[in-house]
Amino acid sequence: MAALGSIEDAENGPSVRKSAVLLALRYYCGELRRQWRVAVPALTLPAIGNICLFYLAPLAVAGLVGHLSAGGDGTVGALLPYVLGFGALLLTGEALWRVGLHFLNRTDARGIERLGVVGMEELLAKDTAFFHDNFAGSLTKRVIGFSSRFEEFADTLTFSIMAKVVPLAFASVVLWRYHPLLVLVLVGLIIVTGVLVAPLIRRRQALVDEREAARVLVSGHVADVLTNMETVRAFAAEDREAAEYRVRIAEQRRLSLRSWDYGNLRVDTVVAPLSVLTSAVGLLLAVALRGGLGVEAIVVTFTYYTNTISIMFEFNQIYRRIESVLTEAAQFTELLLVPPTVVDPVDPQPLRPADASVRFERVRFGYAGGPPLFEDLDLDIPSGAKIGLVGQSGGGKSTLTRLLLRLMDVDGGRILIGGQDIARLRQADLRSLIAYVPQEPAMFHRSVRDNLAFARPGATDAEIFEAARAAHVTEFVESLPDGFDTLVGERGVKLSGGQRQRIALARAILRDAPILLLDEATSALDSESEILVQEALWRLMQDRTAVVVAHRLSTVVRMDRLVVLNRGRIVEQGTHSELLQAEGPYARLWHHQSGGFLIEDGTPDALHR
Repeated sequence: MAALGSIEDAENGPSVRKSAVLLALRYYCGELRRQWRVAVPALTLPAIGNICLFYLAPLAVAGLVGHLSAGGDGTVGALLPYVLGFGALLLTGEALWRVGLHFLNRTDARGIERLGVVGMEELLAKDTAFFHDNFAGSLTKRVIGFSSRFEEFADTLTFSIMAKVVPLAFASVVLWRYHPLLVLVLVGLIIVTGVLVAPLIRRRQALVDEREAARVLVSGHVADVLTNMETVRAFAAEDREAAEYRVRIAEQRRLSLRSWDYGNLRVDTVVAPLSVLTSAVGLLLAVALRGGLGVEAIVVTFTYYTNTISIMFEFNQIYRRIESVLTEAAQFTELLLVPPTVVDPVDPQPLRPADASVRFERVRFGYAGGPPLFEDLDLDIPSGAKIGLVGQSGGGKSTLTRLLLRLMDVDGGRILIGGQDIARLRQADLRSLIAYVPQEPAMFHRSVRDNLAFARPGATDAEIFEAARAAHVTEFVESLPDGFDTLVGERGVKLSGGQRQRIALARAILRDAPILLLDEATSALDSESEILVQEALWRLMQDRTAVVVAHRLSTVVRMDRLVVLNRGRIVEQGTHSELLQAEGPYARLWHHQSGGFLIEDGTPDALHR
């Protein structure tokens, strides 16, 4: 996909990164708005609790000190109201925190759930080519990080921003009552800190981008190796892959240390002196203005300035957490900047095919970056016809099946099913008409039963069993430890190629769709399995439109018509016998092969050259 390629080429480009970060921020803020009833108390109650704990409680202490310094009554009875008020404020603050955390927990949990669903739906909407160009492990890390990092985003807003900024506003009001200069100096020092730190943080953002890109590469390599572990072992490549991993993880370590050290040695070395200066200036002002403030004001000023130091000192840490959250989330939202090219029409037609006919009408198509494969290709397949697509590799046979499934869109022309343009149908409606058996059947890490039922989730156990019996799946399932409930392993690793192929055929039987696509569907079957499955295939093709892609010509000799493709062009059409008599490309291919499949009893001639 050309668009995806442009994204990958500019993966570290500042404009792309900025757009991805802003998109992640919109998702996160949108989630807070969506559940505002729990998000508002989650964000505000801890802040009010901090006011009680760190700003109102010191006022009670300052009142007590002021009372004593003025020569007031020092008896227990006189001081008890101050102490009780101090205790009540602490209890109130803690209670507000507990209630706030109750709402925050629900904000986090619901946000993670919804964003996880959004992320999965976005991935499911992507083109097939998108998954060919991205590591499965990398995509897994990105989509999980997108949803899970919402928790840290909401927590940072609550604990490090709202819980600091709102009390600071309260402190400013109190200090203003003592003397406006106290507020101006405090706010001025915070602004100076922000101005000095901002360019350093921008530089650190670039370092963080490089660090996160390295993490994606590491996770992608791990997933790639684990997915292909049998190949790694077959080529004795364990040491080579381990060495490659050491190189990648070392690069991640180097980039991580560089970004962390920059924060510690460059950013914090600016913030730390300014935080000390703020505390010292606050004390100096309180003493200098003592004549008009009194001891109570000195205590309050020093306490508030000291509390403010934590905001300044955590300035880099707060930004670092927000930056880390949004950078990781942007690893996923970056994938969303280019929308999929295969999408449902805005105003889809209802599914009303006149029959199960298929027509390719002046179809033009070429893979991104390559020359056109099809130029004005026309192919008419009547309803109920059985068509074999044959020819040398690269001729476009499998591409036609993918275009029919609309896994890719044509560049020109159109494809019709039952007279309806498939581009005007919802993708789900289109694919409900087709049962597809690929050359390499995909198995989920689920039970045999679940893999079979994937074709039709509402199927009964009896229907599943009947489809399995027809495809001769029951013959090997009985020997599995838990029968139909046996887990097949990731990508069906616990099953042989022939067993996976039989399950794929059983899926097609269970699907019970009017159009059948077989793309080298028997390539993984041995001779014995072929004999077992051939009857099921013939029964499956009865009263259906069947398109069978085959390299072994013997698998399609009984088709109603054979279509010979060469470099995207139809060079011959006809029955097996007609094409042999024509002595063209098909005949030459046939003489290099031997037969052996899809032959009904009583037609042994097709088994010979």
